[in-house]
Amino acid sequence: MKILLDKRAEEPHAAQAIELFCYTAQKHIGALSAVLGGLDTLVFTGGMGERAAPIRWMICRGLDYLGIHLDPGINDTHAGIISTTNSPCDVRVIPTNEDLMIARHTQKLILKKQAKGDKP
Repeated sequence: MKILLDKRAEEPHAAQAIELFCYTAQKHIGALSAVLGGLDTLVFTGGMGERAAPIRWMICRGLDYLGIHLDPGINDTHAGIISTTNSPCDVRVIPTNEDLMIARHTQKLILKKQAKGDKP
């Protein structure tokens, strides 16, 4: 995504790919909020969620009807809470360590197999 963001000004296909990604994310947020009966918190995490302020902004624009209101200045700083103070829905940026989580899940599966007597 970083490469696409860097090239979007001069390469229309890069900008189009970003738009499509953000549109798809908006559709999923809308669908899930319908199933959940609304949202009180939206969380961005992982590489893009933690470090791509333009992507967060593009995903959240147009979701005002769900109570999602980003503060553009705070969003650009990658703060923990990037929504406005009066936003009905908190929008958060939560760092993750995906490699650590994969290692923990793998270890848990291996230990479970060993406890059963299976080979890892």
